[in-house]
Amino acid sequence: MQKADSALLAAMRSIRERIALACNRAERHESDVTLVAVSKTVSAEQIRVAVEAGVKVLGENRVQEAEAKMTQLADLRSQVEWHLIGHLQSNKARKAASLFDVVQSVDDESLAVRLNRIAEEEGKRLPVLIEVNLAGEASKSGVALSEALPLMSIIRHLPALELRGLMTVPPFLENPEDVRPFFRQLRALRDQALNAGLDSCTQLSMGMSHDFEVAIEEGATLVRIGTALFGARTYTL
Repeated sequence: MQKADSALLAAMRSIRERIALACNRAERHESDVTLVAVSKTVSAEQIRVAVEAGVKVLGENRVQEAEAKMTQLADLRSQVEWHLIGHLQSNKARKAASLFDVVQSVDDESLAVRLNRIAEEEGKRLPVLIEVNLAGEASKSGVALSEALPLMSIIRHLPALELRGLMTVPPFLENPEDVRPFFRQLRALRDQALNAGLDSCTQLSMGMSHDFEVAIEEGATLVRIGTALFGARTYTL
């Protein structure tokens, strides 16, 4: 076994243990939390190791990068779900709807309508999450908190989309405890949706490498972990 593979497997064990402990603190079942391995900039070879170690869901930020990896890992297609977790431009909607099993980053009505039309044309029902920009950060995508419920209501009536839940990327704060209020806010929004009859809106995609344990304690069902699993990213110019 290569040293990099050994490190990845050790990281995987550590993350699983941390997830289990966080679930125990929150009196939740470990099976209620899904690890989304964020594979942005990660090689197909390392992704293969992660899948062999038990990763069932992969999260990618860019459509073009993901397409190349999906081609290289075509033999694993039945073993994993691919989630788009990065901002989706309208001109990439057709390819995204075709490639991904779930789109976590729907953030406006026009994109939702376009994805619905494409999914209808392809004869599929596309699961989606709405990305909510809780802090109103200009540098981040996502619908404003006040506009989230109206967008949910719109998606509810789009027959080729299945609203699975909500996603957020809160501000990065050194102390994970300081992020807890944002996770609570997203959970409250999800509960509002359920109370309004949006019964399929159960998922909460929140928490990343530095704060996923707090997110689990606040109800996360999907935690998006990259650096803690694969190590620091290497970007090419």
